[in-house]
Amino acid sequence: MNVRTVCLAILQFSDATGYEIKKMSTEERFAFFVDASFGSIYPALSRLQDDGCVTVREEYESGKPPRKIYSITDKGREELIESLQVLPRPDTFKSEFLLMALCAGLLDRETIVRALDKRIKDLQADMTMFDEAESCIGQGPLGLAWVADYGRTMHEASLKYLLENRGRLEALTQAPDRSNEAAE
Repeated sequence: MNVRTVCLAILQFSDATGYEIKKMSTEERFAFFVDASFGSIYPALSRLQDDGCVTVREEYESGKPPRKIYSITDKGREELIESLQVLPRPDTFKSEFLLMALCAGLLDRETIVRALDKRIKDLQADMTMFDEAESCIGQGPLGLAWVADYGRTMHEASLKYLLENRGRLEALTQAPDRSNEAAE
C-alpha cells in the first residue's frame, strides 16, 4: 500500500483538505497504516485528481485564500477497493527507543530512564487516541472498533512489558564515572 491508498481511504470516510489529509496520515488515526510524509501527500493528491480518482472544490472564506476540499470519486473508490484486495506486506516496525535499549550499555541510567518514561508516555497517548476512536463507533468505518481494540491490545502488552521490565534495562546502563570525584 502507498500514500495514494491512504489518501483514498481517508476520503472514503469524509471530504477533506490537503492539510487535513496530511495531518490525519502523519499524526492522527491514519498514521498507523502507511508511512506518509508531508511532502508525499500533495503530489499523490495531484496525481489522484489527474487520474479522475478525486475531485477538488474550493471553499471561500472572507480574507483568506480559498480552501481546496478533496472528494473521492467512483473511480477512486474502485481503485481503493482494488488496492485493498492485494495482500499486505509484513508490518514494519522501527523504533528509536529500541536502538537506545540495544545500546543501553553505552548510556547512563538517567538517559535510559528518560527514554523509558517518554516511551511509556507515548504509548499512553496512543491508547488515549484508541479511546477517542472507540467513542466514534457507529460514526466511523465499520472496522474501527476492531482496529482500535487491536491497537489497544498491542500497546497494553508493550506498556505492561516496559513497566515490569524497566529495571532490567536500567541495570544495563553504564555506571556513572566516579573517577573524577575520587581525584578531587
